[in-house]
Amino acid sequence: MHDQPDQLEPESLLREISDLEGRIGELRQAAGVPEPDLRATLDAALVELELALTVLRTMGGEQTGEQGGSAAAENERRVLRTVFQDAPVPLFLLDRTTNVRRVNRQAAALLGTSSGYVSGKQFTAFCDMATRAAVRSQLAAAIRTGRRRRVGVRFLGRDHPIDAVLTFARVWIRGEPDPMIVVAAGPTTTPADDGATEPSKGQAAGAPRARAAEGGPGDDEAVATIVHRMDVLATASELLLDEPVFNETVAVRRCARLLAAELADWAFIDLTAPANGNPSAAAQGGAAPALRRQVVMGPEDERSVEAARMLEEVDPTEDTLPHNVFVTRQSALRPHVENLDVLGMCPDGLPVCGKIGVTSVLSVPIEDGDRAIGAITLAASGEYGPFDLMDLGVVQRLGRYLALVIRAARLYRRRAEVADTLQAGLLPKSLPSIPGVSVAARYLTSTHGSEVGGDFYDVFRTENGWGLVLGDVCGKGEDAAAVTATARHCVRLASRWKARPADVLGIVNEALLDEDRFVTAVMASLTLETERIIVSLGTAGHPPAIVVRADGVIRSASRGGVPLGLFEDFEAGLDTIDLSVGDTLILHSDGVLEACDMARQEFGQERLLEALAGHAGKPPEEMLAGVERALLDYCDSDLRDDVSMLALRVEPPTLD
Repeated sequence: MHDQPDQLEPESLLREISDLEGRIGELRQAAGVPEPDLRATLDAALVELELALTVLRTMGGEQTGEQGGSAAAENERRVLRTVFQDAPVPLFLLDRTTNVRRVNRQAAALLGTSSGYVSGKQFTAFCDMATRAAVRSQLAAAIRTGRRRRVGVRFLGRDHPIDAVLTFARVWIRGEPDPMIVVAAGPTTTPADDGATEPSKGQAAGAPRARAAEGGPGDDEAVATIVHRMDVLATASELLLDEPVFNETVAVRRCARLLAAELADWAFIDLTAPANGNPSAAAQGGAAPALRRQVVMGPEDERSVEAARMLEEVDPTEDTLPHNVFVTRQSALRPHVENLDVLGMCPDGLPVCGKIGVTSVLSVPIEDGDRAIGAITLAASGEYGPFDLMDLGVVQRLGRYLALVIRAARLYRRRAEVADTLQAGLLPKSLPSIPGVSVAARYLTSTHGSEVGGDFYDVFRTENGWGLVLGDVCGKGEDAAAVTATARHCVRLASRWKARPADVLGIVNEALLDEDRFVTAVMASLTLETERIIVSLGTAGHPPAIVVRADGVIRSASRGGVPLGLFEDFEAGLDTIDLSVGDTLILHSDGVLEACDMARQEFGQERLLEALAGHAGKPPEEMLAGVERALLDYCDSDLRDDVSMLALRVEPPTLD
């Protein structure tokens, strides 16, 4: 080994300038990472200024040096290898581009890995993000000036982060065209583990995150680590399956939150759009469907929350690790990240890994056995240590769990869409215009189950005027839908030649006797007069109609009657009501009264009347909207049954 003069050839000068630009960019990124080491970054920036001055002074110079024979070069390499193996401190030999050429046993043991794994990788890949740029600048200064440099660093050890002081020394080796750097790791310190400190995020007390070496007390730590992974899987199963109805959005967010709390600093989940039951484009030989970012979970500090919000808008592109994992359906593990754009680029042009300080990444496909529907990607920045195969195995299993839940949720959603379409066919597409009155309706589907509901309503012409009907078929599903259609259309047909609701409901009762389900209903027959409407009511085991007077007084019509389709001897409950200008008639299903709060207390008749009274002066549409809001607030939007409401208001006469 020997020193070389410091003059530079033109080609070397251009290379120095290019390298300098790259390192300055890295220093800017280092200053922007979470919890930056600003002192180290400042020192490195000063070094870069000194280096730039040195480069300018050497412009036009020529590099000279002695050239030795191959035997001398080989002897020097042999001496270097011997020194490396026998040195009592961790040593790294780096080439001019800071790739690791060789490490000794102590250095490999320091990182908790093998010499073969370290060789060939960028030296800074084993440093945490906050000190990488400073290390790179000090390395460049040592190469350029030949003077020794010292810098503090935090290594990403296999078991835990390791603080060290590095000394860089430039050496020239015969036969090598460029200088090399010997890195010595000075006295190191590791996080205290005497039980006095609290466990880190996601770590149970007495169950350290570190993977311990074999033998001695480390065995307990290894067992604790395995138990922790099993707990994560058990918790994931409970979170994903603890839903009476599978919900894809809820499942994805719960999964990401769990992973970010227990296994990583950051969790990304990307999914394709639902395939509507068709094979994916990739399976058909076409282009793979686009991945869309669904959720990003990270630390809870203000800066990280803002970064997560920004990253949720950055879909994985084709050149990113998540997209490659999705397309190939092969998991990927990057214990030490060398390529900072492995997770893509931010809108501001910075690599994602640099933006959030990521040093270790793993990604697994979300596949349900037939096809991949997305990818889970975890990223760590040092607190959790580099990911290993145990982490990969846990996340792979969780990816399969999530895929099954998403498949069930999408199947459920398709069934619900079919049910909604069928339900829409059982309700009028629009309400007719009736002279002198305004009409409004509301229909809310149950949040439990995906089958067609049994509620129906209709507004139609009768023999002598107009009619309204609102009913509820016992049960749900296709069979209930058939009975719903029969009841609704039978009321319409019978009203063509029967005026009294009692007669109409009697005909419907006969039509339903052969069905396996019964129907409750309330029907109103309207006789229109000047500034008044006479309403004849017929009730078949249904909640009674409600009248809201123009002055705010509220009354309920008579109850009575038995449900339709139960007995041949049918008799309806009857009532007659006069409606004047401003009066409103309300028909509703029992789903309104039976909606429950968290304590299983029903909404009930009194709360319904209070809601109507609070909106008595509003138009019918606003009255029903007010009842709907009060109902959903009461039950926290958790409807156990379908809800239907129909309102009719007598309006003042017009001059037309």
